[in-house]
Amino acid sequence: MTYAPRRIEVVDRVMASVFREKTVAQKIAIVGQAHRTAKRLIAAGVRSEHREWSDEQIAAEVARRLLGGTD
Repeated sequence: MTYAPRRIEVVDRVMASVFREKTVAQKIAIVGQAHRTAKRLIAAGVRSEHREWSDEQIAAEVARRLLGGTD
């Protein structure tokens, strides 16, 4: 997979309208939940690829990937 750092994803007009109506606290909650979901999905993928790894190794790999590591 090629990383495209300049690629901009545009939010759908309907979703933009939904987000505009959210309070700051609600937006922060949405971002927090999305982050937790991403961590869980990445961890599940890493676990399936490296069944022998410890929880600490998996957590380190999840952090690396979330911080932009792809190697």
